Amino acid sequence: MSAKKTQRGPSLFEVALGAALSVALGCAVGAALLLIKPVLKVKEIPKDAPANAVYYIEGNRDFNRTAEVTDKRKAFAGGESVDLSEGELNVLFSAIGSKPAAGAPKPGEKPPEPRAIDLSGLNARIHDGRLQLADTLTVSLFGATGTFIVQASGAFEKGASGFEFVPDVFYVGGCPMQRLPIIKDILLKKFLLGQPVPDDLVAAWPKLAAVSIEGSTLRLKMP
Repeated sequence: MSAKKTQRGPSLFEVALGAALSVALGCAVGAALLLIKPVLKVKEIPKDAPANAVYYIEGNRDFNRTAEVTDKRKAFAGGESVDLSEGELNVLFSAIGSKPAAGAPKPGEKPPEPRAIDLSGLNARIHDGRLQLADTLTVSLFGATGTFIVQASGAFEKGASGFEFVPDVFYVGGCPMQRLPIIKDILLKKFLLGQPVPDDLVAAWPKLAAVSIEGSTLRLKMP
């Protein structure tokens, strides 16, 4: 006499787990495709721009005003209100974000390994009453290197610890991260808002009474 085996179908948990994994895989593939989607660097947005195209306009740097920027930084640290143009803001970012040049390796010494994630330097653009912050992200993994433009656009809002930059548009490559709130906050702090800030600016910032963008000018008003 032989016994028949009863075949058991997948449980509800297994079906749900399989569906969840499929959705997660689809999201990961979709995000990867958007990340590598070309970002078009232009001087201005074309009038007939496709709705799904991602553009990047770099802010200008006015290095002819380096002395004025130094004076404004001292004034701000001393408790005075200052106005900064786009070009002046980028001069300030270049000054506080510059990295010491790496020396040549000594004889018999291996050159330093490239960083897995490296940033080129923060860039600002002021337009339409909004501030755009951007950086170029270079990722080196398993012998392959990729470059992505990271850009966020928004305004300032007063929070518990002072005024904060709050973007409503945030792209890493061609992927719109504003649709993923938790991931957006992590990457925003990692790539754009997590760079070291000098002590004099850190000490002065919480004292601000107002931060506004008027035309092409960032206004920092002290009490």
